[in-house]
Amino acid sequence: METETRRRLPGVTLGAMLLAAVLAMWLLWQPGLISTLPMALRLPLIGLGVWALGAAFMAAMGLEARRYRLRRMTTPPWSLIALGAFTLVLVLRAIMV
Repeated sequence: METETRRRLPGVTLGAMLLAAVLAMWLLWQPGLISTLPMALRLPLIGLGVWALGAAFMAAMGLEARRYRLRRMTTPPWSLIALGAFTLVLVLRAIMV
């Protein structure tokens, strides 16, 4: 069923991968967006970023997790929610700095 979702929405997968690539490059150019946060906020944000960017790149390469919960977390809609939340946090952090 997840494969059918990916086939119906190829533009979403491409858009998520491009957004993930832009966010990764942005964090390479401005690591202060995350590194200046206190550790209690930094670690959950790093975890969210790993989940969001990893899921976006996984979907673009056509990989799927074998376990049900992992597969559910790394395919839409949960992966897109994580990517949107991570993007929103970074944009808000850039505005505030």
